[in-house]
Amino acid sequence: MNKADTRYTAYINILHEELMPAMGCTEPIAIAYAAAMARKIMGQMPDRVLVEASDNIIKNVKSVVVPNTGNLKGIEAAAIAGIIAGDADKVLQVISVVNDEQRSEMAHFLQNKEVKVVASRSGVIFDLVVNVYAGKSHASVQISHYHTNIVRIVKDGEATVYTHHCDDVSNKHKTDRSIMSVEDIVEFAESVDVNEVRDVLKLQIAHNTAIAQEGINGNWGANVGSVLLNSWGDDIKVRAKAMAAAGSDARMSGCELPVMIVSGSGNQGLATSVPVIEYAKELKADEDSLLRALIVANLVTIHQKTSIGRLSAFCGAVSAGVGAGAGITFLYGGRYKEVAHTIVNALAIVSGIVCDGAKPSCAGKIASAVEAGILGYHMYKNGQQFYGGDGIVVKGVENTIKNIGRLGSVGMRETDKEIIRMMLGE
Repeated sequence: MNKADTRYTAYINILHEELMPAMGCTEPIAIAYAAAMARKIMGQMPDRVLVEASDNIIKNVKSVVVPNTGNLKGIEAAAIAGIIAGDADKVLQVISVVNDEQRSEMAHFLQNKEVKVVASRSGVIFDLVVNVYAGKSHASVQISHYHTNIVRIVKDGEATVYTHHCDDVSNKHKTDRSIMSVEDIVEFAESVDVNEVRDVLKLQIAHNTAIAQEGINGNWGANVGSVLLNSWGDDIKVRAKAMAAAGSDARMSGCELPVMIVSGSGNQGLATSVPVIEYAKELKADEDSLLRALIVANLVTIHQKTSIGRLSAFCGAVSAGVGAGAGITFLYGGRYKEVAHTIVNALAIVSGIVCDGAKPSCAGKIASAVEAGILGYHMYKNGQQFYGGDGIVVKGVENTIKNIGRLGSVGMRETDKEIIRMMLGE
């Protein structure tokens, strides 16, 4: 694939659009971002706050610690953190700089001012509106479809500062993901001038390795990574999944280190990249070989998630673990045929893990998904595979990915609703 090919430019753009740094679980950070923007638009500190959030956002914010808040959890904490300490210009690093005085202000506001959360009735899976009020003044910011996509800003109920049709689910200002295929991804990874994506991938390596190491060294969440290493040693197959899980445990429990996200998720960013990074160290691969393998891992993850959607009852760690398996296969010299079989094998093993929100058990799911990705490669290496007709596996990697997209976006729609009802105690 050469630079004149429109697909070449598309893949470059997709990587730059998808890989970005974020602090904390991305759903509460999106709330903090909207809240910081709402306060900025209103121009003063509010005396009450109303947050409208879709069910999937409520699900993903309920159980995670919002970083830099003094271990506060939930939508209310995320919104107030953005209002009091947020810098909207930093987008998904909106609350990366917070001092003790601001943390005290957050606690005081939550205890003494009205902060209300209601369910959004827009019907959009990813939708949130932060409303701030001060006397007769009011401002609102709406984010829809993905974490940084501000679709509407209103001040004082009259002047629409910014508006965009929030039902535009195609997100036309982003690069079309429907062009993607596994064969193209592998061809692109082999031929791309890595200097065009070197900086963003090196940032992914630095950020995600740092928080993974912090997860191993510290006491975060359920310490899944440490449990894996303590139980089964640091063989590369164990270490790859342990490091990815450790990064998730730290992130879900309020670690203030940033993560490079993939498909709008830090957990998916960790599960996609950290195992490939660990295998590259083990194999003593040079930097460019690692970067090309990360290109495969990232794009395979994004390709799977395109038809599933940002938020679903289908656990995103599955897509990321499969992406990691594809990247590891590429590191070992595998190309389209080997990568395709790795993907199908891995999807046959772990598809169906449910997403019941962001919380410490995500680390365990990441470990399982990464293990499936690694096993998918070793199965093919040993002459074994799952065939079309084995459950939801069908002949051809693209057809299997299409089936997974259908399962996640359509088949698990009612499952998603039931999970949310359970989590809300209904």
